[in-house]
Amino acid sequence: MRAVIVAIGVAFLVSLLATPLAIRVFARLKAGQPIRSNLGLASNEGKKGTPTMGGVVFILATVIAYVAGHLALTTLPDAQIAQVEPTITALVLLGLMVFSGAVGFIDDFLKVRKRHSGGLNKRGKLFGQILVGAVFGVVALYFPSSMTDASGATTNTETVGSTTLSFIRDIPALEIGKVASVIVIIMVVMAATNGVNLTDGLDGLATGASVMVLAAYALIAFWQYRHWCADPTYTANPNNYCYAVRDPLEIALIAGAAAGACVGFLWWNTSPARIFMGDTGALGLGGLIAGMAMSTRTVLLLPILGGLFVIITMSVVIQIISFRTTGKRVFRMSPLQHHFELAGWSEVNIVVRFWIIAGIGVAIALGLFYSDFLASMG
Repeated sequence: MRAVIVAIGVAFLVSLLATPLAIRVFARLKAGQPIRSNLGLASNEGKKGTPTMGGVVFILATVIAYVAGHLALTTLPDAQIAQVEPTITALVLLGLMVFSGAVGFIDDFLKVRKRHSGGLNKRGKLFGQILVGAVFGVVALYFPSSMTDASGATTNTETVGSTTLSFIRDIPALEIGKVASVIVIIMVVMAATNGVNLTDGLDGLATGASVMVLAAYALIAFWQYRHWCADPTYTANPNNYCYAVRDPLEIALIAGAAAGACVGFLWWNTSPARIFMGDTGALGLGGLIAGMAMSTRTVLLLPILGGLFVIITMSVVIQIISFRTTGKRVFRMSPLQHHFELAGWSEVNIVVRFWIIAGIGVAIALGLFYSDFLASMG
C-alpha cells in the first residue's frame, strides 16, 4: 500500500507543479488549441490561444510516479516485497498510455501547425490506434509470468491479458483464443480512446471523469492483490476466493499514479482552463483505461465503469445514424455536452452534472465487483 500512496503523491505533485511550466512553454511555442468560432458555443468564448497538448504533463508524471513507487517498494522488508522489478504488466499499461498519447500528440501537433482543427486524418488516427492496440495486445497475451515461491515452485503463469472474455472476472464459457483476444483488445483500445476524446469538450470534464475511473481501477487492482491466487499465504485457506490476474500491485500503482497526475492537472484544467489536455491526453488516458480493463479481467465491466464515456459516444453514433438515414438531428449538437450547452446550461453546470453521472457509473461497477466477491466467498 505504501508504494501506491507514494506513487499517487508523486504523480499529483509533479503534475501540479509541472503544468504551469508547460503552460508557459506551450504558450511561447504558440501551441494554442484551434477554436471553431462558427459553432455558437458559449464555452468557446475566450479560449482562443489556450495551450493544448497538456496531456504530456500527466503522462510523464505517471511514468515518474511509477518509478518512485518502485523505489518505495525497495524500502520494505524482504518478506513484504511482492513486485520490485518492473514487469511486462507495467510495459503494457504504460506503453498503451504513452503510445496512444503519441498518436494524439501527432494530431495535436498538426492542428497547431496548420492552425486548423482538422489535425491527423481519420485513417491516420485509426491506423495509429489499431497499431498500438495490436502491438501491446500481442505482448499482453504471449508473455506469461514465471513467478516462483521460496521453494522454487511456479506460483503464477498468468499473462497480462486473457484469452477469455471477462466481466467481474474471466468467464470460462467465453474462451475465444489468442487471435480473437488481440482483436478484442484493439476494439477496447479504440472504444476507450475515442470515448475519452469525445468527452474532452469542456473544461475539466474528461479529466475529472478519468480520475474517477482510474481511482476505481486502483481500488479493484489493490483488492485483487489482497486476494491474489499467486499469494500462498492467502490461498493456504482453500475457502478463500482469489483472483487469477497478473501483477495486481503494479496495476494498482499505475492506476493510482495516473489518477493522482490527473488531479494535479485538473487544478489548471478546470474552468476557466489555462491548458487543455488535447488529443495527447485524451488518447493517452483512453489507452491506459483500456489496459486497466484488460489486465484486471473486467473488460465487459468497463462500459458501466466508464458509463459517461459510453453515453457521450453513443450520442455521436445516434446523431450520425439519424442524420444519414432521415436527414434529421436528434440532438442540437453532438457530443452530448454541447447539446446541453446550446440548450442554455452553463459550462460548469454541465461538467458537474456529468461528473455526477460518471460517479454513478463507477459506484455501480464497484458495487457489482464487490457483490461478486461476497457471493463467491459465501
